[in-house]
Order: sequence, then C-alpha cells, then structure tokens
Amino acid sequence: MRIKEAQQIYRANRAELVERKRKLQEQKKQLEEKRNAAVNGAELFAEEAATLELSIQETNKIFDENQEILDRLTEQYCSVWNAEVTRQQSDVMSESAADMAKIMEVARRIAKGAKVPGKDEQKLMEYSMELYMTAKNMGSMVKKEEQEEYKSLWEEKKKDDAQKYDPQGKAENAAVGFDLPNIELPATESETS
Repeated sequence: MRIKEAQQIYRANRAELVERKRKLQEQKKQLEEKRNAAVNGAELFAEEAATLELSIQETNKIFDENQEILDRLTEQYCSVWNAEVTRQQSDVMSESAADMAKIMEVARRIAKGAKVPGKDEQKLMEYSMELYMTAKNMGSMVKKEEQEEYKSLWEEKKKDDAQKYDPQGKAENAAVGFDLPNIELPATESETS
C-alpha cells in the first residue's frame, strides 16, 4: 500500500474516532446529570457508568494506536521526501563541480594555444575575466606550428533528459515500510444491543 493511501485511511479512521470520543463524552455528561438528579443515582446508574467508562477507555486506546500509525507514516513520508531533496541537491552540486572542471579545462586549452569554440570561451569569461585574460596571454606566447582545435565541452542538453524532481510525489507513492494493523472502531452500546 502507498503512504498516501494509508494516510487517507488512518486519517478517516481518526476522524471517526474523534467523533466517537465526542459522543461518548456527551453520553457520560448526560449520565452524570441523570445520576445527580435521581435519588440513589449512583447505585441506579453504576453499571451503565462502568460500561460507558470501558467504552471510553477502549476508544482512547484505539485512538492512540491509530495516531501511532499516522506518526510512523508521517516519519516515513518525511524520510522519502528528504531523500529526494538530498538527491536533487547532490545532482546540482555534481553538475556545478562538472562545470568547474570544464571551465578549468577550457582555460588550460586556451593557455596552450589551442582553438576552442566561442561558446566555451564565453563560459570562461563569465566565470572569470581574469582567468580568461591570463589564459589568452599565455596562449599568445605559445608557438603555433599546428594549432589544436577542440569541440565544445558543453553539449546541448535535451529537455527530455532533464531530471525531474518531485519530493511530494515520491513520498506519497512510496510503499509503506511496515505492516499496517487493521484498527476497528469499538462497538457502541447501541450497536451491541
């Protein structure tokens, strides 16, 4: 089961449990009013009060179990989300390092007197005009018996090859990493009768 589906199921279950807890608290309040209004109310409504208290405790227990599962699902969701963001940042850093290596290679080629494409020279100038001018000056001092010619180090990137990052989609569609128990709502007094 996917995390998103599990979260929807257990959130709906939590909403039902919250409503159940509200109704039970309302019943408890009404029972206390009856008990206080009647002579010997404590003895007359003792059994009903005990049954109601057990129902409240059972509902609270199930609510806590349901909440624990929701917390675990949220933890897993966040872990998957963070892993995707980390992957994205890593890819950006790797790309930046690769660009830096290309810039240094272009400077080296120019400094040894080779001919590089204008696009590559432009990238070097954008990075550092000082480095570009130093490489050009060194290249002009080299004897040019046979000038090497290089192709561009920056190839056009295809839009289809672009990485797509979707932390939310990855997190929602990841498989739940633990067994999900089946939590049922406790039966109310009216359902058991």
